[in-house]
Amino acid sequence: MSPDRHLLLPSRHLGRDVHLWTHGWYGAPVLVFPTASGMAHEWQLGGAIEALRPLLAAGRIKLYCPESNASETFLARTGTPAERVARHERYERFVVDELVPWIRQDCRTPDLPIATVGASLGALYAARMTLARPETFRWSLCLSGRYSAAGFLPELDADPMGLVATMSEERTEHVRRSTRLVLVVGQGPHEGACLPETLRLSDLLTARAVPHERDVWGRDVAHAWPWWRRQLVHHMTRRFGAPGDAWSQPASH
Repeated sequence: MSPDRHLLLPSRHLGRDVHLWTHGWYGAPVLVFPTASGMAHEWQLGGAIEALRPLLAAGRIKLYCPESNASETFLARTGTPAERVARHERYERFVVDELVPWIRQDCRTPDLPIATVGASLGALYAARMTLARPETFRWSLCLSGRYSAAGFLPELDADPMGLVATMSEERTEHVRRSTRLVLVVGQGPHEGACLPETLRLSDLLTARAVPHERDVWGRDVAHAWPWWRRQLVHHMTRRFGAPGDAWSQPASH
């Protein structure tokens, strides 16, 4: 079997086939959310797959890269806000009800924990999925993220910041016990709102005593693939590079 596969995954929730690329032959499953482009092959174009090839070849990780429907939701210029929210919710149901079981079947391990990763708008998807379903998504790496939907889809009342701010104590304890987030951001060109939103989400998590890592890079670090590749290699190697059970390793330092 080729370590790089393209598939069309049928989705009853979306009413169409969904483009999905998988990379790697074995290892901890990592669900990759694309940026605003929404393209399943974006990480190939951005050089991230080749940058992570040592981890893939060693059987440390296996990447699952679906397309998103960002153009129909957060970036859409058509449809009412309620329709756009409904489209996003259908995409999330696709991920939870259809893609997650498919990934676990592909890995031949029921109830296998899954990591999420995303950059830019993809970080919003990754963080939201992880915070909403920490029992499934046990670690999340979020690069140059936007964590408030106010500038995209204010009607979405449970963006990552909203989820953390409104969690009950019981829910907060569940998140504390189940998952970890790593929030990475630069201070350079085009990071814009990503820097303050990263700091704000980190502050909210700190206030609730939710363990996480905040990793702020320098003023030369831009909102661009050359830097995201470096950040991916750094954090993915720390998390998955050591021998042994990936899910028993410390999630942050």
